[in-house]
Amino acid sequence: MTQLPMLAIDLVAVLALVGLFLLRHRRPELAGAYLAVNVGVLAVTAVLADSTVGAGLGLGLFGVLSIIRLRSTELAHHEIAYYFAALTLGLVAGVAGTPSALVVGLMAAVLVALWVGDHPRLAPEARTQEMVLDRAWTDIAGLTAHLEGLLGAEVLDARVTSTNLVNDTTTVTVRHRPAGPRHTGGASAAPGLAQGAGLREVGR
Repeated sequence: MTQLPMLAIDLVAVLALVGLFLLRHRRPELAGAYLAVNVGVLAVTAVLADSTVGAGLGLGLFGVLSIIRLRSTELAHHEIAYYFAALTLGLVAGVAGTPSALVVGLMAAVLVALWVGDHPRLAPEARTQEMVLDRAWTDIAGLTAHLEGLLGAEVLDARVTSTNLVNDTTTVTVRHRPAGPRHTGGASAAPGLAQGAGLREVGR
C-alpha cells in the first residue's frame, strides 16, 4: 500500500509524456506502447525492490531492455527517446517505492529534458526518405544539389547505400527539411520525380 502514491505519480508522469508525444507528433499508435513499457517496467522493478535480490537486478533489467530492438518498423530518434523516457520513469518509480522530493524531481527532470530536446524550435521538422535515382552518382556535391532540386527542400544528409554503374542507378537515404527562401528547387520537384526517382519514406 505504501507504493500507491508512487504509482500515482508515475501514472501522472507517463500520461504527461504520452500527451506531449501526441501533441508534438500525432502518432496515437505509439501511445499504447509507451504506456505498456512504463507500466511493465514499473511492475517488475516494484516486485524486485521488495524481493531479496534488491534493486540491482532491476538496474540489470534496464540494461537488458536498453539493448533490445524496440521496433518492428523503422522509428525515428525522437520516438526512441520517448521509449527510454517511459522506461526511465517506470524504473525510477518502481525502485523508489515511496515518493520523495529527489525522486519526483528526477522524474520531472526527465519530462523537462524531453520537452526541451524535442521542441520544434530546437529541432526543426525533418524527414528521411530512401530514393532510387536513375543515374549513377559518384559526386556527393552534385548529388546533393540534384536531390535539393528534386525535393524542393534543404538536404541535411545524403548517404549513398548503393551505386549501380551497370544499370545506372543510385540508391540514397536522404534527410531533408522544407527549404528556406534560398532554395528554389521546389518548382522542378514534380517533373524530376516523374522522370525516375523512386521515394520511400523511412522515418522522421
